[in-house]
Amino acid sequence: MGKNVFITGGAGFIGTNTCEYYLKKGHHVYLLDNFTREGSKINAKYLSSKYKSLTIIKEDVTSISKNTERIIKNCDIIFHFAGQVAVTTSIDNPRKDFNINAAGTLNMLEIARKSSKKPIFLYSSTNKVYGELSRVKVVEGKSRYSFKSLPNGVSESNNLDFHSPYGCSKGAADQYVRDYSRIYGLRTIVFRQSCIYGPHQFGMADQGWIAWFILAILKGEKITIYGDGKQVRDILYVDDLVRAYDLAIKNIKKTSGNIYNIGGGKKYSISVWTEFKPILEKLFGKNIDNKFGNWRSGDQKIYISDIRKAWKDFKWKPEVSPLVGIKRTFDWLKDNY
Repeated sequence: MGKNVFITGGAGFIGTNTCEYYLKKGHHVYLLDNFTREGSKINAKYLSSKYKSLTIIKEDVTSISKNTERIIKNCDIIFHFAGQVAVTTSIDNPRKDFNINAAGTLNMLEIARKSSKKPIFLYSSTNKVYGELSRVKVVEGKSRYSFKSLPNGVSESNNLDFHSPYGCSKGAADQYVRDYSRIYGLRTIVFRQSCIYGPHQFGMADQGWIAWFILAILKGEKITIYGDGKQVRDILYVDDLVRAYDLAIKNIKKTSGNIYNIGGGKKYSISVWTEFKPILEKLFGKNIDNKFGNWRSGDQKIYISDIRKAWKDFKWKPEVSPLVGIKRTFDWLKDNY
């Protein structure tokens, strides 16, 4: 029998892919979005044209209506993806960033806490809760940075360091979700996600960099690299992420109350320009010019997720390699641009 699944930010990139995954499995999905993000209306139109067991709700997590609250309390699983997603935007307007990311998450937690359904509550956090990782020694190589003493990447036991208003608001929400499991017994899971990419992502200059670079080239725009381009990220194709969600939920007795660093891991890491640029040039069949800008506040020279805990608890590891995933993303953006 199908479950009732509620997804905030459901018309966003990750939300759309998660909606489709559960709709395909025969569940009824409630998609909540305020539709301010570019591409969200396109994503919602795509989903509604394909699936009948989808209910779209235009609301904001900072002001949930009583009617929507009743719907949420009848759901078995809540995915909380809605949020302000850019560090630069948070610096420009920290109060708005806090209201959306921290207060909005608390609103959702309170509704879930008061539900007789005792839903599973999965929250998408960020690697930015670890800050610049300034205490971790980094080695500069020819094309990328590397950790001097973290061979498997950053684990969940690494010290938190909420750098930037975005890091603070997401980090506060991250800890609220975790604590609602300890204090109220809510079945929560926190995913501290690295760089996710794939179809239905309408990237921007300050968020979703893989899609943004591809889109910028398609549009004929000049690319600006902030920093030296050797920054390293472990990248994760969105299908692998959604599969991780499902496995974590299916193993809720083990995962409840836990936090997981989720990304491509050391095997699927790439420098944001020195190693990514040749892949783009091969896909586009031409040389790509760029300019360099100053380093951004709070930027990490390297971030790689230690994903061993996810394997230990629910037998998950990424399967889609960067070359395959980037090609799929390129094809989707080219076809839909």
